[in-house]
Amino acid sequence: MSRIFMKLLLASSSRYRRELLNRLRIPFEHASPDIDETPLSGESADAYVVRLAKEKAAALSADWPDYWIIGSDQTCVLDGDICGKPETVERACAQLEKASSNAVTFLTGLCLRAPDGREYSLCEPFHVHFRALSRADIERYIALEQPLDCAGSFKVEGLGITLFERLEGRDVNSLVGLPLIGLTDLMQQAGLNPLQLAQ
Repeated sequence: MSRIFMKLLLASSSRYRRELLNRLRIPFEHASPDIDETPLSGESADAYVVRLAKEKAAALSADWPDYWIIGSDQTCVLDGDICGKPETVERACAQLEKASSNAVTFLTGLCLRAPDGREYSLCEPFHVHFRALSRADIERYIALEQPLDCAGSFKVEGLGITLFERLEGRDVNSLVGLPLIGLTDLMQQAGLNPLQLAQ
């Protein structure tokens, strides 16, 4: 049987997303899109992440014309506020103090853009319920894992799991930034079979 190939591009510089996409065993390239990530006035969090996922994919389409392009963007919402990447220890401490004994909703926007410009997209929600966290635990966690480039100030694939009481959602990979179940759904909608593309 002849092997099925597709040209696939991940529109991201994130090594975490690359590691996840590798699990599907479909060869891919990656490139970083340059877009303005400022939220629009009155824009909901779910509309925001889907818009950015689409814009990331579209931004690379001219330079990668024969490729299927995956765009993904993530944010988290706590008490109605969008939380981005903390980037400093002080902001990471503040995010985790606010999350203590609370629930945080992670939203991942995902877009699969075809070479002809067709777009398939979704917003994948995931809910994280945090334990009661002491200031000492928060400071220790941040010192050990340095999650300053992660929305929500934790790494679920590492020690971040110790901060949680429970997780709710269909795909824990969405916490890392690339929901593989959702991506598989979008590929199927586009007429692509991931198992036939895997190598």
